Order: sequence, then C-alpha cells, then structure tokens
Amino acid sequence: MKFCAATAALLVGSAAAFQAPSMTFSVGGKKKAALAKKSAAPKKVSGSPSAAAWANAVPSLALPFSKAPGTLDGSMLGDFGFDPLGFSTVPTGAWFLGEAFGSNLKFYREAELIHGRVAQVAVVGFIWPGLFGTLPGNAWTGADAYSNTNPLEAFSQVPGLAILQIFLFMSLLEFRRIRIIQEEGPNYIPGDLRIGQGEGRFNPFGLNYSPQEYEEKRLQELKHCRLAMIGIFGLWAQALASGEGVIEQLRAGLTTPDYYAKAGYFMPEGI
Repeated sequence: MKFCAATAALLVGSAAAFQAPSMTFSVGGKKKAALAKKSAAPKKVSGSPSAAAWANAVPSLALPFSKAPGTLDGSMLGDFGFDPLGFSTVPTGAWFLGEAFGSNLKFYREAELIHGRVAQVAVVGFIWPGLFGTLPGNAWTGADAYSNTNPLEAFSQVPGLAILQIFLFMSLLEFRRIRIIQEEGPNYIPGDLRIGQGEGRFNPFGLNYSPQEYEEKRLQELKHCRLAMIGIFGLWAQALASGEGVIEQLRAGLTTPDYYAKAGYFMPEGI
C-alpha cells in the first residue's frame, strides 16, 4: 500500500515537472515552430483560467494524438506541448510566492529545473558508492555506518546527525534561492542561482559560450533534468524491490558464469 501511494505521488510530481515551456528548433537550416500557432484570435471564455486555456488548446508536439492547453504557447525553452493533466492552467505559483515570478509558467519552469537538478545528483548518489566505494566509519559512528551501497537502506543506517547536516545545507540553499526570486521579481530567470556568468548566470565554470550555444546548453540541461526524474524513480523502485544497490545488480548480470568457458558448454552436463 505504501509503495502504491509513493508511486502515485512520484508520478504526479513527474507530470508536473514535465509540463514546462517551449522553443523553436532548426531542421535543415530552416526554423520551424515547435508548436502550431493558432491563426484565429484567442477565444474569450468566462470562468476559470483552466477553462480558458483548454478552450484555446493547440496541437501537442510531444503527444500528437492530443492537444496542449493554450498556456503552452511556445514562448519558453523546451516547451513541446506536454501537459496532459493541465497543470500549467492552474496558477499554482501564486499560492507559494505570490506574484514574485511574474508568470505561472516561470514557477513551473523553476520547479522543473530544481527537481531535475536534485534528481541528477540523486542518480549519481545511487551509482557512486557501488563504483567508488563508501565513506569510512569510525568508533563514534560505527565501522559500518556508511558501508551500505543500497541508498534506501543506507538512509536509515547512517547517524542522525549526518542526515541533519544534509537537511540544514539544503535549507540554506532553499532560503538563498527564495531570496533571489524575491529580489529579481518578474525579471527572475528560472534556474538562476547566481553561479557563474552569462545570461541566466548558471555557468559555474565560466565557459565561453555564444548566445546560440548557451541556449543549446540550457535545452540539454532540461532534457537531462527530465530524464533524471524518470531515472531516479526507476532506481528507487528497483532498489526497493531488490534490496541491492544498482552496481551489484548490474555486476551480477555482466558476470560470466563458470560453465560458460567450458569446452562442453553446448553439450549436456557430464559428457
């Protein structure tokens, strides 16, 4: 029952993260719109913002058999019209930070980037201990405090103060992020943590990109974020079902059985 509830929560979270914003791309040197634009003027519909958005729905590029709400108008990078549950039609941003973002889609893009970045770090955390080993324990924590390579079991095995340190560090980053959003207001660029230089200011290593290259890197990050959010769910489910770390499972599948090298591999055993 707990597994079903957790699965449902993660699926809803993934859907919310996926329905962010849009772009145009080049094919054969010619720019083509990522989403079809309506030639007619937007329909005026009385009622909720959600009803108005669906009344002005456009064909979805991500799901050609369905439509995307009018809120996904192709104005933001990475928008392929993926919002089957209509999250972008609900002004969720105003519930958390008022009008600080200046745009409901900016709120969703911020959520997508932050969740995606955390998911990428989490994927590395699932894989790293099996490849490179774990931290050593000591007399205070216990020799095996950090030895478990299954992240789900390791979480309950490490000392509580270690978890507290992680929680406090994450809280510090979140308070800083919220302060930046409030300072920038409607001019805030989603994902801007004031790290590095350049447009958007997320360039930790100060790499020299042209504007076109920087936009491409931003799109690559979005794709990696979306893939990581799906990947970490799969890693979590597999670790929960198997009780083993990722590398242990992969290593078992890549290990050559003893009988494979025998000359009589294709003959019945004993001949």
